Amino acid sequence: MRPFTLDPFTVDIPDNALVDLRSRLANTRWPEAETVEDWSQGVPLAYLRDLVQYWAGDYDWSSRQERLNTHPQFITRIDDLDIHFVHARSPQPDAMPLLMTHGWPGSFAEFIDIIGPLTDPEAHGGDPADAFHVVCPSLPGYGFSERPSTYGTGVEQIACRWAVLMERLGYDRWVAQGGDWGAAVTTQIGRDAADGNGCIGIHVNMPIAPPSAEALSAPDAADQAAFAAFEHYQKWDSGYSTQQRTRPQTLGYALTDSPVGQLAWILEKFWAWTDCDGHPENAIDRDRILDNVMIYWLTATATSSARLYWESFGSFGAGDPVTVPTGVAAFPAEIIKAPRRWCESAYHIVHWTDMESGGHFAAMEQPDALVDDIRAFARHLR
Repeated sequence: MRPFTLDPFTVDIPDNALVDLRSRLANTRWPEAETVEDWSQGVPLAYLRDLVQYWAGDYDWSSRQERLNTHPQFITRIDDLDIHFVHARSPQPDAMPLLMTHGWPGSFAEFIDIIGPLTDPEAHGGDPADAFHVVCPSLPGYGFSERPSTYGTGVEQIACRWAVLMERLGYDRWVAQGGDWGAAVTTQIGRDAADGNGCIGIHVNMPIAPPSAEALSAPDAADQAAFAAFEHYQKWDSGYSTQQRTRPQTLGYALTDSPVGQLAWILEKFWAWTDCDGHPENAIDRDRILDNVMIYWLTATATSSARLYWESFGSFGAGDPVTVPTGVAAFPAEIIKAPRRWCESAYHIVHWTDMESGGHFAAMEQPDALVDDIRAFARHLR
């Protein structure tokens, strides 16, 4: 292996960036209100103005930044990119290494609240035998990882980089976990395990699989729900992905210039993809929503993060079956539903849980349930 460094990293945003943000928020040029009384035309004006007022005034970045720095972070260069990651070691020396990958519009901030229970279960009322050493990288072009300047950083390449990262950290047997793009990367890691990348199992909270032959010929209730969810996604909820997979650069000019635009673009998904009964803050509080938006805004990664859709959306989920043991946490409000009988041919499933509540942002919406399910899956491998 070529020489490498693991450089300590701390989130430390300069004051001038915050002054610029507040100035832009104060000088927002607002559109007229929607002509309906729901979210069917997008984020309602009154709610967005209220949230922006909170962002500009009461949102305390200094305390939120301190929260993001709860766990040790590092930068390492893999191939041609600097990769940011959290590396939180367990007090249990024989803990299982766990690689967790976020998606869009997420970030490593999604995992902040579950790293403690995963690394030190005894301190959180759990069994020390369930402990993990946790690694949470930021996807290339997301957050504090470097933005690719050339074509060719899709899911397959990211999966390879993550295997290099785990090797650098000294882990030769590890498990991987993820949702959204994190599920795509984790699934690819599971495929690559056949070539000896060190991964011994994967856990996903958005499994990726096409309909089974049985589902197409004789759909049961689960199949019908999955087809209905996909139809809804295609009809009402896929505009963002169409734009990001076709013209991410054009979109990026607006989102990189306007913090309110960046907020609205992401906020809509916290409404549409959470188990929130009509309001995103029923599922995730506004500070944590804004933490996630701040990572995109302060790093100016609207364009580079969207570009992953251009790179890989057409092949999302395509590839050979995963042969390593797989666990699935299926949340009821997930945007893409793949019932177990669809997934049986795509994964070697040894653990499946139909969760009682929760949606796309599992670690933020249902942290305890997700932690419990990861622990339960990993017991198959310990």
